[in-house]
Amino acid sequence: MNIIIYGSQYGTAKQYSKELAGQLNYELRSYDEVKDLDAYDNIIYIGSLYAGGILGMKKTFRKIRDIKNKNFIIATVGLGDPSEKSSTEAIRRGLKRQLPENIFKRAHIFHLRGGVDYSRMSFVHKTMMGMLYKKVVSMPEEKRSADAKAMIETYNKKVSYVDLSKLAPIVSTAGSFSA
Repeated sequence: MNIIIYGSQYGTAKQYSKELAGQLNYELRSYDEVKDLDAYDNIIYIGSLYAGGILGMKKTFRKIRDIKNKNFIIATVGLGDPSEKSSTEAIRRGLKRQLPENIFKRAHIFHLRGGVDYSRMSFVHKTMMGMLYKKVVSMPEEKRSADAKAMIETYNKKVSYVDLSKLAPIVSTAGSFSA
C-alpha cells in the first residue's frame, strides 16, 4: 500500500500532494488524519517549512513501528529557492533533527517552492513574520541568506512559486519502488 501524507497550513503543500496523489494513484491524507503507518510500503511526506521544521512530520513518523521494507520520500515546501545550496543544507539539518536517524538515512529528499499570502495568515504567523522581517531587513545585504532575501521580496504580499512540473523527479523516484 502507498500513501502521501501532507502537512499544510495555507495550502501549497496540499496542492502539491493532491497533484502527486493523482499522478501516482496513492492514498492521500493530512498528517492529522493518519493513525497507523505500518500497513504502508511507500510513504511520501510533503510538508510546509515553518521555523526550521516541517509541519507535522515528526508526529507522523513517530507512528511507524517497523521501517523494514518501507520506502520514504520527503518533500519540503518553502518560500526560499530550492536551487540555493545554503537553503537546502539548512533544511536538511532541520530534517535530521526531526527524523529518527534510520529513516533520515533511507529517505529520498526533495525541495519544492511554495508561496505566501499574508491576507490568509493567522495573527500569530503575521506577527512572527513581521518580527523576522524587521530582523532581516536590518542586516547588511551581503549577510542575507537566499531565504532572507525571498522573505524581504515577498513581505506582505501574495506570491506563489508553485510549479507542479517539479514533481517529476518525485514521480520518477516513487516509480522505482517495488510495490
